[in-house]
Amino acid sequence: MVFSSLPFLFLFLTVVLLVSHILPFRFRNFFLLLANLVFYAYGEPVYVLIMIGSILVNFFAGLLMDKQSTQGRRRAVLVVGIVLNLAALGVFKYAGLFVSTLREIPGLSSLPEVDIALPIGISFYTFQAVSYLIDVYWDDCAASHNLINFASYISLFPQLIAGPIVRYKDVNEQLVSRRETPTLFNSGVRLFVVGLAKKVLLANQFGMLWDAMSADPVAAGALGAWAGACAYTLQIYFDFAGYSDMARGLGRMLGFEFCINFNYPYISKSVTEFWRRWHISLSTWFRDYVYIPLGGNRCGKLRQCVNILVVWALTGFWHGAGWNFLFWGFYYGVLLLLEKLLLGKYIRRLPAVFQHLYAMVIVIIGWVFFASPDLSTALAYLQVMFSFSSGTMGGASLVMPWLGMAVIGVVAATPLAKNLWEKLQGKKAMPLVEGALCLAALLLCTASLVSDSYNPFLYFRF
Repeated sequence: MVFSSLPFLFLFLTVVLLVSHILPFRFRNFFLLLANLVFYAYGEPVYVLIMIGSILVNFFAGLLMDKQSTQGRRRAVLVVGIVLNLAALGVFKYAGLFVSTLREIPGLSSLPEVDIALPIGISFYTFQAVSYLIDVYWDDCAASHNLINFASYISLFPQLIAGPIVRYKDVNEQLVSRRETPTLFNSGVRLFVVGLAKKVLLANQFGMLWDAMSADPVAAGALGAWAGACAYTLQIYFDFAGYSDMARGLGRMLGFEFCINFNYPYISKSVTEFWRRWHISLSTWFRDYVYIPLGGNRCGKLRQCVNILVVWALTGFWHGAGWNFLFWGFYYGVLLLLEKLLLGKYIRRLPAVFQHLYAMVIVIIGWVFFASPDLSTALAYLQVMFSFSSGTMGGASLVMPWLGMAVIGVVAATPLAKNLWEKLQGKKAMPLVEGALCLAALLLCTASLVSDSYNPFLYFRF
């Protein structure tokens, strides 16, 4: 079950919202927990047990840490809790990669292949659990003494599968007491529909162009390969930002306020700025729980460089069990170091249009590594992008019909529409216009979902 499926929109979500708002508040978290587990079990019933195990381990680890009288014992509980969380993530997400790599070593080729299905959302809820344990250890939040509330936090279905990564200390008060006002609910509906439109009407369309170009990049030529890479650049933004908007909108409908996860990253003028705007909850997670504890920028230039590379290697590896993801992480780590130590001052002297062009070329190239099944495929695709042979214009006939859609996508990836909409607020007709647009977008999305084949969110595989 996914956010952009008809059963979710018109059955599950309707029932959950209706019952949740009818029940007395003291029963709502229990009902929400049941809804969370049903949502998760719909696609993978067996993996609900993994999630329940994670909930129990981290809940009791937090209680145990809270009862320790010395910092050493608290640290021991923390270490055990983190190891158990990362061990589960490692087994399900990375065991296959490591075993297949070992099988390449002479003498180890007889090792049995490991093919374990990845539980959806395990990367996200594991990071939430780890952040909870660390925050309890640092005394940034009190340990939860209510299993229902804590289980609701870990399994919260709006952002369970692909974020944003929510910290317990940010929603603790909302779990205990939240106000589900009509204004908050209405804003949640609008945000949800905007996210749904990003996914169904934009991301899915650009995905078709990327699929066509990546299937045979040589035939597409350099122009087609660049068009495909740009299409994927727009696809992954509207796909992931759309999911985040839907998650935040659903949260508001249920009385929760989640953090903003995207802030128009494609208007960035540097790689550094891009990562301040893209997947904000993940970037801040690695900053707060890895980079700063490693010493951050407080231990000299050399140590700072090492810390940055470690963080970005982990960031890349977090995204997927493939060496191309590790390369992708190092790719950004090296570029961020170059901007920090050398290039930044020169980039800032360039006209704004060239700063933006520089950032986008870097990002587009990076997405090729991210989207490809392996490193060799990515390099082969990039070779076509930067080739200037007779086949350079091979994909022109395929690209031309997409120009209008490309203009819509580029404009939608900037704050232009948002700024215009804000200027129109206060007009008497705006509530009616807003409602009509939301209804029209919902109808278009529904029609598209009825006619299109199943197309899951890209970040479900992480």
